[in-house]
Amino acid sequence: MAEEQQGDGYPTGLGTSDADSIRLLGKDLAADLLGRVSFGELAFWLVAGRRPEPGETRVFEAVLVALADHGFTPTAIAARLTYLSAPDALQGALAAGLLGGGSRFLGVTEDTGRFLAGALAEAEREHGALPGTSAGGADEDARWDAVAREAVGRQRAAGQLVPGLGHPVHKQGDPRTPVILRIAEEEGRRGPHLRLFEAVGRVHPEILGRSLPLNGAGVCGAALADLGFHPEILRGFALLARTAGLLGHLAEERERPVAGRIYNAVDRAAVYVPPSRG
Repeated sequence: MAEEQQGDGYPTGLGTSDADSIRLLGKDLAADLLGRVSFGELAFWLVAGRRPEPGETRVFEAVLVALADHGFTPTAIAARLTYLSAPDALQGALAAGLLGGGSRFLGVTEDTGRFLAGALAEAEREHGALPGTSAGGADEDARWDAVAREAVGRQRAAGQLVPGLGHPVHKQGDPRTPVILRIAEEEGRRGPHLRLFEAVGRVHPEILGRSLPLNGAGVCGAALADLGFHPEILRGFALLARTAGLLGHLAEERERPVAGRIYNAVDRAAVYVPPSRG
């Protein structure tokens, strides 16, 4: 129906061009944007449809930096091995790494934002209002803790993990988490998603029976949600950030290759096991 109403046109509010100029977001790309807008600011603008305020840009770009790379993760290894197999197709190696962005790596950013948004909506339905987001002290923290207990309790009752908790390496605390929280606080962007995420960190041990760190992917999801982005778009920002990291891995692979050694190590350690069927 929407296509019929638009007739033969293909509307877009992003970019257009003609023989003499390029327009992006209603601006002249060459005259108004080049050298005047950072890439992070532009990425925010493209998705949100509005130019970010300086404080929003700082939080947003901190999130991108936090998610860009985390060493030899499966996504980085996939990219390097694909490049080993097809060095003529850089795009294939990048795509291979990005395709690994799922529930364990990168996708946690989206999963956490979705979990927090759902918990906030449920709390508002049940209680009519949410706690404040100012530095309200112990009383305000206690109200957020109550919301967090309900949310974590529902996850446990459903037999589901609480996204944003735990990390395979940073067992005692993800170093990115307190920095993102501090930056958001400094810029006045410590909103309900971050407040609830912090509360989850405080109350989950009493419900789950163990203490897990608030991970960097989770805090990034909460920060992005507080910037106004819908949960369904959050994984895209994680992929955007990780593209830079993967490109760095591929550039390093050209100079100091390790993919061949990874392949050989696995191949030489393979142990034949007869099929269990047939």
